[in-house]
Amino acid sequence: MEVIKTAIDGVFIIEPRIFEDARGYFFESFSQREFDEKVAPILGYTINFVQDNESMSSYGVMRGLHFQRPPFTQSKIVRCVKGAVLDVAVDIRKGSPTYGQHVECLLCAHDEEGERIAKEYNDSLTDNRSTLTAKVGRQFFVPRGFAHGFAVLSETAVFQYKCDEFYHPEADGGISIVDNTIGIDWCIPTEKVLLSEKDTKHACLKDFDSPFDINVSLY
Repeated sequence: MEVIKTAIDGVFIIEPRIFEDARGYFFESFSQREFDEKVAPILGYTINFVQDNESMSSYGVMRGLHFQRPPFTQSKIVRCVKGAVLDVAVDIRKGSPTYGQHVECLLCAHDEEGERIAKEYNDSLTDNRSTLTAKVGRQFFVPRGFAHGFAVLSETAVFQYKCDEFYHPEADGGISIVDNTIGIDWCIPTEKVLLSEKDTKHACLKDFDSPFDINVSLY
């Protein structure tokens, strides 16, 4: 796999090696050995994933921006296996030079909609948003200390993520996914946005007291 650094340290785009022929395609969606060899040396620590999750959502659904509070904070590797989503990680570590900044990544599946949306975005995006240039099969690594969310750009999307900590509902946290001050263009018209009741109640970044500190190790 290829590991691509982004504008924020610790956030990576991952491109698995894909083998294609007349029958279809094959790739390793995850290898702990290869992750340890290629990502752990950059991070400076190893990560062991313990739980896999999957969601299905329709066009306009926005989920996030979520995190788990210490001591149950999570790293995630996320990918789209049907359709396409715009995925975002927001730095919420107090004292971080990139606090409040975000990284976007377009995640497109190996299907007709995913490939169509990837092509449309590649045709329309400019170099200054290079993390959004689309490549089918990409994955996104979101480290601890970041809020994570996504918006569904296809008719339906099936979204998978690996976590390095189990789900703890008592540690649930979030910031508003519709906070315009963060500067995310979710590519969804306002009238088409679908949110859960929980996600309408998160605080905006300016009113948010983060449980994370850049000077306190999360690993």
